[in-house]
Parts: sequence; structure tokens; C-alpha cells
Amino acid sequence: MAKLLNLDPLTPMFAQFKEKTGPIALANTFVVPKGQTEAFLVLFRRQAEFMKAQPGFVSFQMHMGTAGSRLLMNIAVWESTEALATAFGSPEFQRLAAEFPDDIVSYPHIFEQIDV
Repeated sequence: MAKLLNLDPLTPMFAQFKEKTGPIALANTFVVPKGQTEAFLVLFRRQAEFMKAQPGFVSFQMHMGTAGSRLLMNIAVWESTEALATAFGSPEFQRLAAEFPDDIVSYPHIFEQIDV
């Protein structure tokens, strides 16, 4: 299973699940070892198909770092933190998440859109 680390150590993602708000964006940055990107994407696509079928899912996009970067970032939009937490906590999602190799590192964090 991928190692989950907190992007903001003072506000872990699991604490963010307790905030009832929405719509939200989950930004999840992955550090993928060199040479494993294609295998990672195969697993991620399976996970994404499951998530797309869950209540409250809106959209997602995957981005890859440039210039040989090992980083990939998924931006997923959900109607609410509750919908994301329910999908994330489901046994099927947990089974799919367990398929990722231990050397993948994930930095998930939940954001709300603001006006600037």
C-alpha cells in the first residue's frame, strides 16, 4: 500500500474529513519511483473508475511533473467532504488502495475554492 503523508502536518487529511463542507477538491501528489509510472497509472485508473461511480464524485484530472519529475498529481472534485470520506472508507476502495506498492508516497489534502 502507498505510504500516506500529510502535506500540512498541522491539518491531516483524516482531520479534514470531519469538516462538513463542499464542494471540495482533493489534491493528491504522488511520488512514483523512476520506471514505475506506467504500472502506477494502470492501478490508478482502476481506482479512478471506482471513484467515478461513487455518489458525490464530480471530476478528476491527473497531471505529471515535467523535466523528468517523479511527481504525479491528481485533482479530484467532490460535492462534499462527506462524499469523499464515504468513498475513501469503502472496503472496495481500501482493497484497490492496498494494491499500490509500498514505495509510492502520497500527499493528499482537501481544498475549498476561494475567490481572489
